Amino acid sequence: MTNASQGSGKTAFITGANVGQANLLSKALIARGWQVFAGVLPGAPTDLVSGGNLTVVEQDVSKSESVTASAAAVTAALGGRGLDLLMNVAGVANIGTGVLEGAKLSDVERLFNINMFGQLRVIQAFLPLIRKNAPGSRIANYSSGAILANPVGAGAYNMTKHAIHGMTLTLRHELAPFGVQVTSIIPGGVLTGMSANSHANTKKTWNEQPQPIREVYEPYLGKVMMQVLPDMLEKSGSSPEEALTGTLQILDKKKWKPMEYLGKDVKPMGVMRRLLSDSQLESMMRMTFKIPSYKSA
Repeated sequence: MTNASQGSGKTAFITGANVGQANLLSKALIARGWQVFAGVLPGAPTDLVSGGNLTVVEQDVSKSESVTASAAAVTAALGGRGLDLLMNVAGVANIGTGVLEGAKLSDVERLFNINMFGQLRVIQAFLPLIRKNAPGSRIANYSSGAILANPVGAGAYNMTKHAIHGMTLTLRHELAPFGVQVTSIIPGGVLTGMSANSHANTKKTWNEQPQPIREVYEPYLGKVMMQVLPDMLEKSGSSPEEALTGTLQILDKKKWKPMEYLGKDVKPMGVMRRLLSDSQLESMMRMTFKIPSYKSA
């Protein structure tokens, strides 16, 4: 695939581009000569406007009919050409939060519908366009550093991101005969406007847990969720600009690994994952997050 810095008329579809990393990436690829189709949630605020090398496409990844319509619109706009890159970025993290025992199953199902099934819908709808430009075309699915750290209070979100990586690993086998590369991008924390209020946000979501659940878990995990994890994000998270630079570096790679780490906080965990056993890594995470061990009487 052509180096991302050279563009040369390459084509990309990026989901969740109304704000955040997908928004920044859309602008960066346009500046490098790519033709970008930016998927934007209908009615969501965005500064993206169709024109030149940018086409804004309405898309709600949680609805099959919306994804199908967006693929048809992109297919028509390409006029027989295909896509060189599909970036599956769209997703949410603020649904189904809290310890798993207290999670509302309806919220967990909604989270899976957006994060996991949303990516699968997009892949099914856009794979014909990706195959059209094979060999050399690519798919990047956004997973999360959560699948390495498995932080308490984010179990439902973590489950969706594990599922996304499992999908990536299977797609790597299924699409290898066509010359299509697939990877899971594993981002760490990014210091956005939302994460700037991580302490207050975490406390708010914890207080929304059922009272009996809070009474059981707060003596052991309350500080972990409401202080330790937000502190780590503010200390070690990447700026949006750093995350964008890292993403472009991943796109510049000639050959993708099954996981591509993104962020200064998550890259060391990738190294530890290779060097340590599962049990050793788990012990290190518990120590880092200050999760107390069981103490017998």
